[in-house]
Amino acid sequence: MLIAEFIFLLIMLYAGSRFGGIGLGVVSAIGLVVEVFILRMPPASAPVDVMLIIIAVVSCAAILEAAGGLKYMLQIAEKLLRKNPKRITFFGPLVTYTLSLMLGTGHAVYTIMPIIGDIALKNKVRPERPMAAASVASQLALTGSPISAVVACYLSKDVLAIPGLENLNLMTILMVTTPATFLGVIALSLYSNFRGKDLYEDQEFLEKLKDPEFKKEIESTSHTTLDEKLSISSKLSVYLFLLALVTIVLIAVFPEVRTIGNATRPINMGIIIQMIMLSFGAIILIATRTPVKNIPNGVVFKSGMVACIAIFGIAWMSDTYFSYAMPSFKASITGMVNEYPWTFGFALFAVSVVVNSQAATAKILLPVAIAIGLPPQVLIGLMPATYAYFFIPNYPSDIATVNFDVTGTTKIGKFYFNHSFMFPGLIGVLTACIVGLSLAKVII
Repeated sequence: MLIAEFIFLLIMLYAGSRFGGIGLGVVSAIGLVVEVFILRMPPASAPVDVMLIIIAVVSCAAILEAAGGLKYMLQIAEKLLRKNPKRITFFGPLVTYTLSLMLGTGHAVYTIMPIIGDIALKNKVRPERPMAAASVASQLALTGSPISAVVACYLSKDVLAIPGLENLNLMTILMVTTPATFLGVIALSLYSNFRGKDLYEDQEFLEKLKDPEFKKEIESTSHTTLDEKLSISSKLSVYLFLLALVTIVLIAVFPEVRTIGNATRPINMGIIIQMIMLSFGAIILIATRTPVKNIPNGVVFKSGMVACIAIFGIAWMSDTYFSYAMPSFKASITGMVNEYPWTFGFALFAVSVVVNSQAATAKILLPVAIAIGLPPQVLIGLMPATYAYFFIPNYPSDIATVNFDVTGTTKIGKFYFNHSFMFPGLIGVLTACIVGLSLAKVII
């Protein structure tokens, strides 16, 4: 019966993934109702802690975007890229990686991707090389970001209750995941630098150039953010946002700052992130006099709220099943993971392919890891495996990247799985997991 119920869980996740975004969250709620009222499972707690962190971070980042700060950051990124056009396959992914690291979301890629494609095309670099790599890098960065939702999942009260992880803090996680994901980006960029034929040796592209309309489009294509004049408020908002990140890191480094009164334990970093991001959002709003009505209209706010609702339904439904089923599964799963630790990474990867969210993947499988007593080093070292939604090319940033490449070199193949993101994604995640496991053994 438990196996049949697990299959039902997978069916609901698959059904929700067909709608994506908010649809994934609300369809999962149907599964939750069936679990509770038909299958008679006690409902688990809703993932309130993670949702609150997402709301706080998204609020601050959305105010930054509304104040013009995101455009200022993109202009700085574009200047760097245009100064090093021949190295676009390395600098393009590093730029999207850095933006995601700072913002806690990979959705800034939509604005910078046409610029990466433009620089590649003007320098006769096959656009697929930097563009596919940059799309993957923007998502791989999230497990190394101090304000991302997936990192927040690993700072929840349930995780900190695991023996050996009582003293786990934000800096410990970042000391593992940031260098691991960075080296993952370097590895996938090295691969991408040599993939495919050079643009003007690609017969498919040369055939397209015979079409006068296509040739005219290629020759006239130009994307830039440098011609837009930005106000002082745009720069101020970025400086304040960076100060918020520095403040969070400093509080994480010095736990005595968050040890209040006679408390024996510091305040949870999840709560600290909420407090700092909300307060700095207010500071940016006041200092830059940003119109409040503009805040919900940006891509950061919309994508963040969609993610929040998706996690709400997915995690609640999944937690309910695993809380109910784990006592029966624990012995067999524990034996398998203890003997082959990499199998938990495979589980993270497989779930991520279905749910299209690193935070949701973590919320689904962290209770399993807690129940089976997974070694802390494995738990943190395999965090990059929560990113696997490049495997099926239906994630918005990947689809957008395909559309932004006017040459058509970045594409989804005839067999669906032979697409431009597959090998950069596999190389990046595998490298990050290997490095992460090695670092975790030393650091944790």
